[in-house]
Amino acid sequence: MSAPATRQSLPIASDLGKNIDYELFMDCVHCGLCLGSCPTYVETGNENDSPRGRIYLWRAIADGRAPFSPEAEKHMNGCLECMACETACPSGVQYRHVIHSFKNDQARTRGPAPMLGWLQRAMLFGLTPHRGRMGWALFPVKLMQRLGLGWAVRLSGYLMPGFLRRMQEIVPDLAPYHNLPEFLPAIGPKRATVGLLLGCAADAFHPQINLATARVLQHNGCDVHIPRSQACCGALHKHAGLDDDAARLAAGNCDSFAAVPGGLAGLDAIISNAGGCSPVLKDYGHILEGHDAAGPGAVFGGKVRDIHEFLAELGPMKPRHKVSLKATYHDACGLAHAQKIRSAPRQVLAMVDGLSLVPLAENEHCCGAAGSYNITQPEMSAALGQRKSGNIAATGASAALTGNVGCLLQIDRHMRDRSPRVWVGHPVQILDAAYTGEKPFGLDVAIS
Repeated sequence: MSAPATRQSLPIASDLGKNIDYELFMDCVHCGLCLGSCPTYVETGNENDSPRGRIYLWRAIADGRAPFSPEAEKHMNGCLECMACETACPSGVQYRHVIHSFKNDQARTRGPAPMLGWLQRAMLFGLTPHRGRMGWALFPVKLMQRLGLGWAVRLSGYLMPGFLRRMQEIVPDLAPYHNLPEFLPAIGPKRATVGLLLGCAADAFHPQINLATARVLQHNGCDVHIPRSQACCGALHKHAGLDDDAARLAAGNCDSFAAVPGGLAGLDAIISNAGGCSPVLKDYGHILEGHDAAGPGAVFGGKVRDIHEFLAELGPMKPRHKVSLKATYHDACGLAHAQKIRSAPRQVLAMVDGLSLVPLAENEHCCGAAGSYNITQPEMSAALGQRKSGNIAATGASAALTGNVGCLLQIDRHMRDRSPRVWVGHPVQILDAAYTGEKPFGLDVAIS
């Protein structure tokens, strides 16, 4: 039987899906155990929106059995890249390579994030990855907030195009910016020498988290180096299929941290407080040199530690202040699934006297932030954000904690609509309060 005319009218591309070891397709036995862990499948119930469905779809396109149609592209682009399917898979399917194969070929043939308009792409790739540019772009909003005119900022959103309104809605209350010095000495006996990654959009939206991270490291006996020349980690570009741009940023960061006194060899660890950035940072060896274990990318990546992971390995110092707070913790996908870091954040938070950590339903279910997903897939992102905010509200907690800035922005945006009294922050901010006795920005909490 011949294929329908509509399928015959679409091109069959012979050069798609050739950038991946074909055996990675075959590892999937289509058992379906990933389905319940996939946020998009849970929302739509559509097999094409599941990990095994996307694997089968991209394999069919690679085989030339199916066209690279707009419908196929829509289902593939719907993936959050949360990697929950890899956690659930009993066969060890490396789904991340399948979705990255698609993203690479999409960027090559259609350009990155083709569902966006030119202005959206310009803002996504020309503004977001640049810490300084983001700071200037957010300055008018910060000024309005300081003048008590935050309501006017929110109201102005209704006069903007839809995509600008969605971007404006996600902006939180902005803390004063802290220009951290290039070096901060350990407090008490020195136990380690570390570098600190500031991030790009993370530093613009939540500079108080970098300040808290630096102070927590100091209180744990760390000399902290913060090179000013560091840049975006490259995760945004990597996930958009722009491997060359990701490699350029990776090389620049390797050079920046190699220039600190003692070089990379003198650093016991390079600290990240962004759960979505760390997986790419740890993969610099592959991004830059393939499998050359002696290359600068591999050396850099081997030293990267998430802040919770590092403190748990170092053996954290007991904080002396009591923080009376009922909170819940959301497992960011980049931490729980990509890095398998689950116990460390809870372990370090357990040291804080007065902090009660209550369980969160579907705590490893993606919140819908997923890097730029809330820009590229706004409808699905909103559905997942509402689901997450509902689960958080049901805990009765006064604060929601998570170890990734994208999750912070997404959860805070949806909690403002559902439960505006719930403070959304990073675990390191609570640790900082417990070490210093200072309240985190925006949180009214008793500290003794």
